[in-house]
Amino acid sequence: MIRAGVLVLALLAVAGCQTAGRLAPLEDGPYAPGLAPTTGPFADEAVDGLTVGHRLMASGEYELALEAYSRAAGETGLTVDVLSALGSANLRLGRLGQAETLLRDAVKEDPEFVPAWNNLGVVLMEKGETGEAMRVFRTAFALDGAATPSIRDNLRLALAKMENPAYTDGDNHNFDLVRRGASAYLLLEAP
Repeated sequence: MIRAGVLVLALLAVAGCQTAGRLAPLEDGPYAPGLAPTTGPFADEAVDGLTVGHRLMASGEYELALEAYSRAAGETGLTVDVLSALGSANLRLGRLGQAETLLRDAVKEDPEFVPAWNNLGVVLMEKGETGEAMRVFRTAFALDGAATPSIRDNLRLALAKMENPAYTDGDNHNFDLVRRGASAYLLLEAP
Protein backbone atom coordinates (compact mmCIF):
# COMPACT_ATOMS: atom_id res chain seq x y z
CA MET A 1 0.00 0.00 0.00
CA ILE A 2 2.81 2.40 0.87
CA ARG A 3 4.62 1.38 -2.30
CA ALA A 4 1.50 2.15 -4.39
CA GLY A 5 1.21 5.60 -2.75
CA VAL A 6 4.88 6.34 -3.41
CA LEU A 7 4.46 5.18 -7.01
CA VAL A 8 1.41 7.45 -7.52
CA LEU A 9 3.29 10.44 -6.05
CA ALA A 10 6.29 9.72 -8.27
CA LEU A 11 4.06 9.56 -11.37
CA LEU A 12 2.36 12.85 -10.41
CA ALA A 13 5.74 14.50 -9.91
CA VAL A 14 6.94 13.31 -13.33
CA ALA A 15 3.66 14.45 -14.97
CA GLY A 16 4.09 17.88 -13.39
CA CYS A 17 7.48 18.27 -15.05
CA GLN A 18 6.08 17.96 -18.59
CA THR A 19 5.73 21.19 -20.54
CA ALA A 20 3.47 19.99 -23.36
CA GLY A 21 0.24 21.97 -23.39
CA ARG A 22 1.61 24.64 -21.06
CA LEU A 23 2.70 28.20 -21.66
CA ALA A 24 6.38 28.66 -22.24
CA PRO A 25 8.21 30.65 -19.59
CA LEU A 26 8.77 34.34 -20.31
CA GLU A 27 12.20 35.00 -21.69
CA ASP A 28 12.43 38.69 -20.79
CA GLY A 29 10.90 38.59 -17.33
CA PRO A 30 7.42 39.03 -15.93
CA TYR A 31 6.82 42.54 -17.32
CA ALA A 32 4.59 43.50 -20.24
CA PRO A 33 6.34 43.75 -23.59
CA GLY A 34 7.44 47.13 -24.88
CA LEU A 35 7.12 48.40 -28.44
CA ALA A 36 6.65 45.96 -31.28
CA PRO A 37 9.89 44.19 -32.19
CA THR A 38 11.80 45.62 -35.13
CA THR A 39 14.22 42.69 -35.34
CA GLY A 40 13.95 39.02 -34.65
CA PRO A 41 11.39 36.38 -35.57
CA PHE A 42 8.30 38.57 -34.94
CA ALA A 43 9.44 41.69 -36.78
CA ASP A 44 7.38 40.75 -39.87
CA GLU A 45 4.20 40.60 -37.79
CA ALA A 46 4.56 44.07 -36.26
CA VAL A 47 2.04 46.60 -37.57
CA ASP A 48 2.86 50.27 -37.39
CA GLY A 49 0.61 52.67 -35.51
CA LEU A 50 -0.52 54.51 -38.65
CA THR A 51 -1.85 51.34 -40.25
CA VAL A 52 -3.63 50.35 -37.05
CA GLY A 53 -5.05 53.87 -36.72
CA HIS A 54 -6.32 53.88 -40.32
CA ARG A 55 -8.06 50.55 -39.75
CA LEU A 56 -9.64 51.84 -36.55
CA MET A 57 -10.81 55.03 -38.29
CA ALA A 58 -12.39 52.95 -41.04
CA SER A 59 -14.28 50.94 -38.42
CA GLY A 60 -15.48 54.04 -36.55
CA GLU A 61 -13.24 53.61 -33.49
CA TYR A 62 -11.94 57.18 -33.42
CA GLU A 63 -10.68 57.27 -29.82
CA LEU A 64 -8.69 54.07 -30.35
CA ALA A 65 -7.42 55.42 -33.68
CA LEU A 66 -6.19 58.52 -31.87
CA GLU A 67 -4.26 56.29 -29.45
CA ALA A 68 -2.76 54.34 -32.35
CA TYR A 69 -1.73 57.55 -34.10
CA SER A 70 -0.16 58.77 -30.85
CA ARG A 71 1.80 55.52 -30.72
CA ALA A 72 2.89 56.15 -34.32
CA ALA A 73 4.12 59.59 -33.25
CA GLY A 74 6.24 57.88 -30.61
CA GLU A 75 7.59 55.43 -33.16
CA THR A 76 8.32 57.73 -36.09
CA GLY A 77 8.00 61.28 -34.76
CA LEU A 78 5.51 63.93 -35.83
CA THR A 79 5.71 63.33 -39.57
CA VAL A 80 3.20 64.90 -41.94
CA ASP A 81 1.32 61.58 -42.09
CA VAL A 82 1.07 61.39 -38.32
CA LEU A 83 0.05 65.04 -37.92
CA SER A 84 -2.65 64.67 -40.57
CA ALA A 85 -3.92 61.43 -39.04
CA LEU A 86 -4.02 62.93 -35.54
CA GLY A 87 -5.90 65.93 -36.92
CA SER A 88 -8.42 63.74 -38.72
CA ALA A 89 -9.08 61.62 -35.63
CA ASN A 90 -9.59 64.75 -33.52
CA LEU A 91 -11.99 66.07 -36.15
CA ARG A 92 -14.05 62.89 -36.00
CA LEU A 93 -14.15 63.25 -32.22
CA GLY A 94 -15.46 66.81 -32.56
CA ARG A 95 -12.28 68.44 -31.26
CA LEU A 96 -12.16 71.10 -33.95
CA GLY A 97 -9.54 73.34 -32.34
CA GLN A 98 -7.07 70.50 -31.88
CA ALA A 99 -7.81 69.16 -35.35
CA GLU A 100 -7.22 72.56 -36.95
CA THR A 101 -3.91 73.06 -35.13
CA LEU A 102 -2.60 69.62 -36.11
CA LEU A 103 -3.70 69.95 -39.74
CA ARG A 104 -2.16 73.44 -40.04
CA ASP A 105 1.08 71.96 -38.65
CA ALA A 106 0.85 69.18 -41.27
CA VAL A 107 0.52 71.62 -44.19
CA LYS A 108 3.43 73.66 -42.79
CA GLU A 109 5.49 70.46 -42.62
CA ASP A 110 4.62 69.54 -46.23
CA PRO A 111 2.81 72.25 -48.21
CA GLU A 112 2.00 69.74 -50.97
CA PHE A 113 0.34 67.11 -48.77
CA VAL A 114 -3.16 66.92 -50.27
CA PRO A 115 -4.96 64.94 -47.50
CA ALA A 116 -3.97 67.52 -44.87
CA TRP A 117 -5.22 70.40 -47.04
CA ASN A 118 -8.51 68.65 -47.70
CA ASN A 119 -9.08 67.69 -44.08
CA LEU A 120 -8.22 71.22 -42.95
CA GLY A 121 -10.93 72.43 -45.32
CA VAL A 122 -13.40 70.05 -43.68
CA VAL A 123 -12.49 71.43 -40.24
CA LEU A 124 -12.98 74.99 -41.46
CA MET A 125 -16.38 74.12 -42.95
CA GLU A 126 -17.38 72.56 -39.64
CA LYS A 127 -16.35 75.77 -37.89
CA GLY A 128 -18.40 77.85 -40.34
CA GLU A 129 -15.34 79.49 -41.92
CA THR A 130 -16.57 78.92 -45.46
CA GLY A 131 -14.34 81.49 -47.21
CA GLU A 132 -11.10 80.07 -45.88
CA ALA A 133 -12.38 76.52 -46.37
CA MET A 134 -13.06 77.28 -50.03
CA ARG A 135 -9.49 78.60 -50.45
CA VAL A 136 -8.09 75.51 -48.70
CA PHE A 137 -10.20 73.13 -50.84
CA ARG A 138 -8.97 74.97 -53.96
CA THR A 139 -5.40 74.36 -52.83
CA ALA A 140 -6.10 70.66 -52.24
CA PHE A 141 -7.89 70.41 -55.61
CA ALA A 142 -4.98 72.05 -57.46
CA LEU A 143 -2.32 69.95 -55.73
CA ASP A 144 -4.34 66.79 -56.38
CA GLY A 145 -4.72 67.59 -60.08
CA ALA A 146 -8.47 66.96 -59.82
CA ALA A 147 -7.79 63.24 -59.38
CA THR A 148 -9.85 62.64 -56.23
CA PRO A 149 -13.63 62.99 -56.65
CA SER A 150 -14.22 63.62 -52.95
CA ILE A 151 -11.93 66.67 -52.98
CA ARG A 152 -13.78 68.01 -56.04
CA ASP A 153 -17.11 67.44 -54.24
CA ASN A 154 -15.83 69.19 -51.11
CA LEU A 155 -14.81 72.20 -53.21
CA ARG A 156 -18.16 72.21 -55.00
CA LEU A 157 -20.05 72.20 -51.70
CA ALA A 158 -17.87 74.96 -50.27
CA LEU A 159 -18.39 77.11 -53.38
CA ALA A 160 -22.15 76.58 -53.24
CA LYS A 161 -22.21 77.43 -49.55
CA MET A 162 -20.11 80.56 -50.17
CA GLU A 163 -22.44 81.79 -52.91
CA ASN A 164 -25.55 81.03 -50.90
CA PRO A 165 -25.03 80.59 -47.12
CA ALA A 166 -28.48 78.98 -46.86
CA TYR A 167 -27.51 76.40 -49.50
CA THR A 168 -28.63 72.87 -48.79
CA ASP A 169 -27.87 69.85 -50.92
CA GLY A 170 -30.76 67.66 -49.87
CA ASP A 171 -30.99 67.27 -46.13
CA ASN A 172 -27.28 67.42 -45.33
CA HIS A 173 -23.86 68.20 -46.74
CA ASN A 174 -21.33 65.45 -47.15
CA PHE A 175 -17.70 66.37 -46.66
CA ASP A 176 -15.11 63.66 -47.14
CA LEU A 177 -12.01 63.26 -45.04
CA VAL A 178 -9.12 61.97 -47.10
CA ARG A 179 -6.04 60.09 -45.99
CA ARG A 180 -2.98 59.00 -47.91
CA GLY A 181 -3.89 55.84 -49.78
CA ALA A 182 -7.11 54.67 -51.38
CA SER A 183 -9.57 55.14 -48.53
CA ALA A 184 -11.69 58.11 -47.56
CA TYR A 185 -13.59 58.79 -44.37
CA LEU A 186 -17.05 60.31 -44.68
CA LEU A 187 -17.94 63.21 -42.42
CA LEU A 188 -21.55 64.33 -42.28
CA GLU A 189 -22.27 67.96 -41.53
CA ALA A 190 -25.33 68.62 -39.40
CA PRO A 191 -28.07 70.38 -41.40
